[in-house]
Amino acid sequence: MSARSLRIGAERRQTSEIEVVTNPFDGSPVDEICVAGPGDMDDAIATAAAAADDMRKLSRKDRAEILEGVASRLTARAEEIATLMARESGKPISLGRAEVARAVTTFTLGAIEARSFGREEHSVDLGPAREDRMAYVTRVPRGPVAAISPFNFPLNLVAHKLAPAIAVGAPVVLKPPPQSPLTALLLADILKHVGLPVNALSVVHCAPEVAQRMVEDERMAVLSFTGSDTVGWKLKSLAGKKQVVLELGGNAPCVIDEDTDLDPAMKPILGGAWAHAGQVCIKVQRIYVHASLYDEFLERFVAGTRAVPVGDPMDERTVVGPLIDPVHVTRVLDWVEQAVDGGATRHCGGEVEGQVIHPVVLTGTRPDMRVCKDEVFGPVTVVERVDSFEAGLAAANAGRFGLQAGVFTRDIDHAMQAYSELDFGGVMINDVPTFRADGMPYGGRRDSGFGREGVRYAMEELTEPKLLVMRGLLP
Repeated sequence: MSARSLRIGAERRQTSEIEVVTNPFDGSPVDEICVAGPGDMDDAIATAAAAADDMRKLSRKDRAEILEGVASRLTARAEEIATLMARESGKPISLGRAEVARAVTTFTLGAIEARSFGREEHSVDLGPAREDRMAYVTRVPRGPVAAISPFNFPLNLVAHKLAPAIAVGAPVVLKPPPQSPLTALLLADILKHVGLPVNALSVVHCAPEVAQRMVEDERMAVLSFTGSDTVGWKLKSLAGKKQVVLELGGNAPCVIDEDTDLDPAMKPILGGAWAHAGQVCIKVQRIYVHASLYDEFLERFVAGTRAVPVGDPMDERTVVGPLIDPVHVTRVLDWVEQAVDGGATRHCGGEVEGQVIHPVVLTGTRPDMRVCKDEVFGPVTVVERVDSFEAGLAAANAGRFGLQAGVFTRDIDHAMQAYSELDFGGVMINDVPTFRADGMPYGGRRDSGFGREGVRYAMEELTEPKLLVMRGLLP
C-alpha cells in the first residue's frame, strides 16, 4: 500500500509523515495518506495566491465546462465513489449513492450559475442631472478560499466548497476531513482531468494547527468552514479581515401538530432521525408531539426505530452504520446515561457492537440535559409531549442552535405561524428538518453559524459587487 500524495496545486507531494485511513465499521485499513506540515501548507497558500488572477480571468464558458465535466465523471464513477465513502466514513452504501447523485446536482448547478451569475445594470437617472450616466455591476471573486469540510458528507460538502468557487473563478486550498480524506483526493483527480487550472486547487491533509495557518494568512480572502460550533467560532476569531461562512452544529426539532396524519409522517421522521447513525447536523434530534397524538406517535416511533436496519455499511439495507470514531461512541453513550440517571426513560437502543450504537429513543428529558441542549451527532432522539402547538414552537426554539426545523401540520395558519416564530435558518412544513436541496439557501442562526451555502448563495458569499459608472457615452 503506497501512501496517497498531497496535492499542492499541480504537484503531487509525498511527506515523511503517513497516516492510515481505517474503516470505522471493522477497523480494516482503507489506504495510507501523507500528512502535511507547516511548509506544505505555506506552499499551498502561496500557490493559491499566485493562481487567483488566472482563475479570475478564466472565461465563464471554461468554468461551466469544467463543472459539467466533473458532473459527468462523477456519474460514470458513482459506484466506485459510493464504495469508497462507505469504507472510509462508514456511510451506508445506499446513502453514499444518493450523495454522489447530489454532488452531480451541485456541480451541475455550478455550471448553470457560472454562465449567468453576477451581472446587472443599475438605473442612476432617477434624480436630477444624472440622465447622462449608466451603471453596471458585476460580482467579482474576493480571492482565494480556505475551505474546511467534515467527514459525514465527504463528497457533497466538498462539492459545496469547490463548485461555487470554480463557478466564480476563485482558487481553493481544501483541508478535507481527517477521518475520510480519500474522497476529496479522488475528486481533485477528477478536477485535474477535466481541465481545472493546475494551481487552482490544493488538497492538504493536515493537523488542525497546520490548517490554522490558512485561516490566519491574509492572502486567503475567504474562510468557508463546515463543522462543530466550538471549532467554527474559534476559527472566526482567528480569521482577521476575511469573509467568513460558518455552517456549524444543529439540534434540529420536529413539531407534530394535533391534526397530523402519522401514516405519511412516520417514514421521513424515522429516516431523519436515524440515517447515517444520526451523524447529520440537521438530523431529527428533538420531537415535540401534541398531547392528543403523543401515545400513538411514541408507540409507532419506537416500533419503527427497533426495525431500522443496523450494521455493516456495505449492506444495501443498512441505515445505521458505525460512528466515525470510538471517542464519539463513548460520548453518545455517556450523554444517554446522564439523561437516564437524571430521570429520562430509554425506550429502546443503546446496544453497542464495535462503533455501532443501536438507535436510542428517550422521553422524560429536561431542556438542560445534553441530549436536549447540545448536538448529539449520533443515533439518539428525544420525544416529548406538548399541550399545544404554541408550546411545541417554544420548545423547538429553546436552546442555542438554529439551523433547520420541521413542522407537521394541516393548518395553514399554524404553518405560517411556525415560519414566522421559529428562529431557524430554514423551516420545513410537513417534512423533516433533514431535508436539503443543493440549490436552496442553507445555513443557520445563533450558534449554528452565519452565511449561506447552496450554490448561488455560496457564490454571493465568495464574491463582492464591483461598480462601473459611465458618463457622457450614451447616445
